[in-house]
Amino acid sequence: MIMFPRALLERAYARRLRRALTSVPRHVAIVTDGNPGHVSKVLTWCGEVGISCVTVYAAAVSEPRGAEVDHLTLLISEVCRTRPGQPSSRWRLRVAGRVDVLPDATRTALKEAEEATRGRPWTLTVAIGYDGRAEVVEAVRRQLSEAAALGETPSTLAARFDPADIDVHLWVSGLPDTDLVIRTSGERRMSGFLLWQSAFSELYFCDVYWPGFRKIDFLRALRAYAGRMAAVD
Repeated sequence: MIMFPRALLERAYARRLRRALTSVPRHVAIVTDGNPGHVSKVLTWCGEVGISCVTVYAAAVSEPRGAEVDHLTLLISEVCRTRPGQPSSRWRLRVAGRVDVLPDATRTALKEAEEATRGRPWTLTVAIGYDGRAEVVEAVRRQLSEAAALGETPSTLAARFDPADIDVHLWVSGLPDTDLVIRTSGERRMSGFLLWQSAFSELYFCDVYWPGFRKIDFLRALRAYAGRMAAVD
């Protein structure tokens, strides 16, 4: 019996999965369970199939652990310190959430990375110190404050208030709603991630832990999404 190397078999399977993709999402969100490392590979995979908007849940509201900060610092470096033509050079970095939970040096590096990548065509959003309910509450507060500053009465605001007033005041506005949310590690819950933006998203739960998340796992998620879209059509 001829035994083929595992890597060779996985590449062949990945090509088969990719050929099965009848549609791909515009915006993919990923819950990395507190470990934002490994993201650069996923960005490359997204680029190969034309996904130009990715949001990564890097850390929840609690203070990130040292390992999480180290992984985040590495991610910043990989996205920013690239040569033109490399896959990662396409991505603009944006941050959503409460960066005040991060060390000063990491917070400064994130701000500099946002400025350095501004104008790039694709968007990577990193959610840090993030809570979906807090984001919606803050959006409502901003809208109320703006209306009050313009002399608008609460009753007038209530009469015209609609979802667009929330959208424009989210921590990172101007992005399309998420089409697909991927959660690794076998968890089956959203954990407050993008509650507003994922209201109509497809959800995909993967039993693989994030550091072991492979290209074929990613393509399986896309295949499931494509299958659901085909069923809806």
